Amino acid sequence: MEQNKKTKSASSNWTLLLGAAFLMATSAIGPGFLTQTTVFTQSLAASFGFVILISVILDIIAQTNVWRIIAASEKRGQEIANLVFPGLGYFVAVLVVLGGLAFNIGNIGGAGLGLQVLFGVSPQTGALISAVIAILIFVIKEAGKAMDRFTLIAGAVMILLTVYVAITTNPPAGEALVKTVVPDHIDILSIVTLVGGTVGGYITFAGGHRLLDAGVKGKDSIPQVTKSSISGILITTVMRIALFLAVLGVVSKGLHINPDNPPASVFQLAAGNIGYKMFGIVMWAAAVTSVVGAAYTSVSFFKTFSPKIEKNSRSIIIGFIVISTLCFITIGKPVNLLVLAGALNGLILPIALGALLIGAYKKNIVGDYRHPIWLTVPGIIVVIIMAVMGGYTLVTEIPKLWG
Repeated sequence: MEQNKKTKSASSNWTLLLGAAFLMATSAIGPGFLTQTTVFTQSLAASFGFVILISVILDIIAQTNVWRIIAASEKRGQEIANLVFPGLGYFVAVLVVLGGLAFNIGNIGGAGLGLQVLFGVSPQTGALISAVIAILIFVIKEAGKAMDRFTLIAGAVMILLTVYVAITTNPPAGEALVKTVVPDHIDILSIVTLVGGTVGGYITFAGGHRLLDAGVKGKDSIPQVTKSSISGILITTVMRIALFLAVLGVVSKGLHINPDNPPASVFQLAAGNIGYKMFGIVMWAAAVTSVVGAAYTSVSFFKTFSPKIEKNSRSIIIGFIVISTLCFITIGKPVNLLVLAGALNGLILPIALGALLIGAYKKNIVGDYRHPIWLTVPGIIVVIIMAVMGGYTLVTEIPKLWG
């Protein structure tokens, strides 16, 4: 009997850790992820493999630091930021909510487009159906477990379909492997864009906050948390590599990718009409899981500021999804809002990670936990790189609002 309990507990814990990893991964794999990967592969060809490699290293550094410090302190990112510098947590929370809402409008739109490809409904109708499905996850009594299972299944389906398409394009895998280590040229902007898209904004906190909510915290949980954090990045990387190889296979044959919808064009060129329908499934799964992840994580950033918010967090998450959907249905994708949110989003990772790294060395935050220096130093480097690029993006993007 005791052995059965231990087995069930281990199985439950493994599902939870994997669920947190998939929540983070599927939050990162949205419509923008599909388009960015396709466009960069078109321009860099096999050398894009090097960009993926470097971004994975930076992603793992950023995410492992964040998740470990959250677990050790048993506090969410905004709470740590407030203890490091009073008021900073509120500032980060506002940035996260603004970014999460803006990108959720885009995610809802992407889900609508996915259902349009599959069933021929209008993007608005598809968005409405997708929003209802996302909301149902949070209506269920055990919403956390439902979210874990949904993101795990949807994530696995889209990865398997993309891997299939990659195989059908017969990409030059040997060339891709060589150029991953010895690229023809290095594109710094694409590296920063990928890092920002994978662990920027709210995304890197998604799984860390999920584990905290589920009670996976404290020094003893650090090995499990580390494993889960790296798993999240590796899941995202598998999807990135599969899509990279699929696009590379199409590009290497000299086929023309439609610039109006690059990822859809790749799937169609690779597997005809069936491939196009597969794209519909991948786009919908990528978008709707990002809707769930963005809503859950955005609300997790301010629910600790008030007991009332904490108590009604599920209703607020549902409201967050409803507002995103209404914005898309009534005004479409508000370009100015997306530009502004994208620019501000680039500041979240360096500010939040910087605060967490300082907090990792304060006893009133982490107690007797000792954060390893081999994680701190690379973490500081990531903060500097992303702060410079985030600032540059802000300076260059804001003028577009009045251009």
